[in-house]
Amino acid sequence: MQTDRRRHEKRTVATLFVGYAGYYVCRSNLSVAGPAMLDDLGPSGFDKGDFGQIASMGVVAYALGKVAHGILADRFGGRALFLLGMCGSIALSLAFGMASSVLALGLIWAGNRWFQSMGWVALVKIAAAWFSIGRLASVMGILSASFLLGDAVARAWLGVAVEFGAGWRVLFYFSAGTLLCIAVLTLLRLRSDPTEVGLDPPEVSPRNAFGEDGGAQRLPLRRVLSSLLRSPVFWAMCGVNFGLTLLRETFNTWNPIFLHEVSGLSAGAAGVGSFLFPAVGGVAAIVAGRLADRPGSSPARVAVPFLVLLVVSLLLLALLPLDGRPVLSLVLLASTAFFLIGPYSFVTGVMAIDLGGRAGSATVAGFVDGAGYLGGILAGVGIGELAEVGGWGVAFGALAFVAAVSVGIALVQRRVHAAHL
Repeated sequence: MQTDRRRHEKRTVATLFVGYAGYYVCRSNLSVAGPAMLDDLGPSGFDKGDFGQIASMGVVAYALGKVAHGILADRFGGRALFLLGMCGSIALSLAFGMASSVLALGLIWAGNRWFQSMGWVALVKIAAAWFSIGRLASVMGILSASFLLGDAVARAWLGVAVEFGAGWRVLFYFSAGTLLCIAVLTLLRLRSDPTEVGLDPPEVSPRNAFGEDGGAQRLPLRRVLSSLLRSPVFWAMCGVNFGLTLLRETFNTWNPIFLHEVSGLSAGAAGVGSFLFPAVGGVAAIVAGRLADRPGSSPARVAVPFLVLLVVSLLLLALLPLDGRPVLSLVLLASTAFFLIGPYSFVTGVMAIDLGGRAGSATVAGFVDGAGYLGGILAGVGIGELAEVGGWGVAFGALAFVAAVSVGIALVQRRVHAAHL
């Protein structure tokens, strides 16, 4: 029986890993297409401010979708929502390639991000149903690496397509076709929970917000929300994720444009080069998960030193001359990725399941991620305007300040976590 469980668990991890990585082919496409969109639509007045507006409209939809879909995943299960998000993103990526005006592009991109917001909360719900708390930090580290390495592979995959002459419209059709293949594979292999294959559900964390009821598949929504809103750990998680998501969304959106404008890389090479950020972040998520699973450790303990070094990396990006120096730029982006993504991977992964149990894990992940993406809205319009007016040094200096504030919140979170969990 134990061998059978391990086999099904490995299959679940592998399917979720590939499936959620696939989501990023229809999410990273906007960032990779950015330089080509600016070149193609620039003569008609399209600039970085317009590009940032499109990105920010998507983040707003993504933030709202996280909250709504977290609740839906806890009510109706994760598998159907995971597959629905893929199908919606495929359709809207095709539509994006046919649009031209800023308004149309923004609305379609917002719709795409709405469907994209189904993916992670559905994954969290499925992971909470399959894995015991003693293994969650390592498992969620691997699954967090899925969106990071998936982002990296997607950027490299799409960047190569640009380098071989694909225009930005073709790039969106190409990404939709790629995700369609992955969606079919996911449909055939993914199961919602172990009971579907004749196995018992795992134990949940005794530290969850619902006590003995945390192991239930479903609780009344009022009970879930009231328990979470009374939890200081929940509010601390929201605060940390606000700052970290702003930082992550900034680099997700602007890396290719920064590498193209400042470091002097071609549009295609900048798209390929931007894969380094999520690739290093994927390694960081796995390393941080292993560190957090060690005896006497915890995600909260691991996060603080990572974030202190993140402030240093961002200050170096702000202060060092990077014009025409792609190697130095890539090294600093890689160090920023490592120290940012390690802590980021905890908040809506293992910590959400630890607090939410089986009954509320997706709701916790949805609300905390929603709070994070409220910060992420600033990554589009806010950082775009800073870079346009003050240059990239000013933009990175502002991000260093955000990271420093996040260090303070993380210290508070660690104390609150120790006192209340």
